[in-house]
Amino acid sequence: MGKLVEIGVVFFVLFVLSKWGAESSELDAFFNRNSSSDVSFLESKSHLESVYGMAAATVPTDALMVGLTLVQGAAAKGAVCLDGTPPGYHLHRGFGTGANSWLIQLEGGGWCNNLRSCIYRKSTHRGSSTLFEKQIPFTGILSNKAEENPDFFNWNRVKIRYCDGASFAGDSEDKAAGLQFRGKRIWLAAIEDLMSKGMHNANQALLSGCSAGGLASILHCDEFQGLFPGSTKVKCLSDAGLFMDAADVSGGHTLRSFFAGVVSLQGVEGNLPSTCTDHLDPTSCFFPQNLIAGIKTPLFILNAAYDSWQVQESLAPSTADPLGSWHDCKMNNERCSATQIQFLQDFRDRMLSAVQSFSDSSQNGLFLNSCFAHCQSERQDTWFADDSPIINNRPVALAVGDWYFDRATVNAIDCAYPCDTTCHNLVFK
Repeated sequence: MGKLVEIGVVFFVLFVLSKWGAESSELDAFFNRNSSSDVSFLESKSHLESVYGMAAATVPTDALMVGLTLVQGAAAKGAVCLDGTPPGYHLHRGFGTGANSWLIQLEGGGWCNNLRSCIYRKSTHRGSSTLFEKQIPFTGILSNKAEENPDFFNWNRVKIRYCDGASFAGDSEDKAAGLQFRGKRIWLAAIEDLMSKGMHNANQALLSGCSAGGLASILHCDEFQGLFPGSTKVKCLSDAGLFMDAADVSGGHTLRSFFAGVVSLQGVEGNLPSTCTDHLDPTSCFFPQNLIAGIKTPLFILNAAYDSWQVQESLAPSTADPLGSWHDCKMNNERCSATQIQFLQDFRDRMLSAVQSFSDSSQNGLFLNSCFAHCQSERQDTWFADDSPIINNRPVALAVGDWYFDRATVNAIDCAYPCDTTCHNLVFK
């Protein structure tokens, strides 16, 4: 149990107070009135706890704090957050041998699929740059310490903030609702700004992202490579972005229905890879399992086989489990029944099947551990620490580094639960 990270409501409240300040009363009011099905469960209190609470739980007290830069001139290009404010990013300059190497990390944080949930979202720091934290901690793959981030610590490291709601892929608007769905333009404006600040001279580049940002790193991977000359080493990393088009515990397809709303509302269809939309519907082409075969750029997939977010919000959301029979299991994997574990093993099997052809290519990398976790590259304890999760005696950071620098082929697939004793399984109260 020592390796379990316990995240409770009390901690979440403290996190809200420290990170969101004036937003806390707004959030409380929202949660109190959130009894309508018009607001998606993906923007519910449970989801916010899992996405934001877990990140705060693992921030070292001495973490590097990096200031916010708003993209000047972005608004003139229509590259704005949901509420019309300019986008932004956090940049920490590289040094020494990493002075001309660039790591771009796309922030995650769910999606919004209808007007009500997007209107709510624009009143948070996931939809308005006026509510962005002025400084954020750089940990894990963003750390500037060699002992915490051995291969990328001295690179130019950037975190592009997420304020659209469609994984940096939408391009639409709803004037009546005061909503701008401009994720694709945000991506382009931020990248153009970074190119002007030296990224055009990069000899090495890595596009990364976690959760919704992990999906975005897949969507924009080949486009990112196309920015650079052939002499630049360019690869992509998707962390916790392998969202599966899987049946939930009631036999329905909760996440597919949700993604259909995101794609339709935010004008995503025209920005999806034609290698997928030529033969599949747009919603299917928002699922990474249908995209990865068409990615030409070397890609690394880092994912937990029992991704905590997918277990809670895609496989066993309250809408699919009205009697709450999955409640204890999805809060703590040790409380799952044998039948529930078998359901989760079947989900793992589907994930393994989805990456089988992908992993056959020696240019790609894979680290699929049998943990109940989510976003393992930004957390110091799961990226690189004394007790980090390992497969074949290799922690995540070294697996990604070995793959990026071509030191080794990395195709790491864990044995099935509960064999892995190195997991940092998430336990919710």
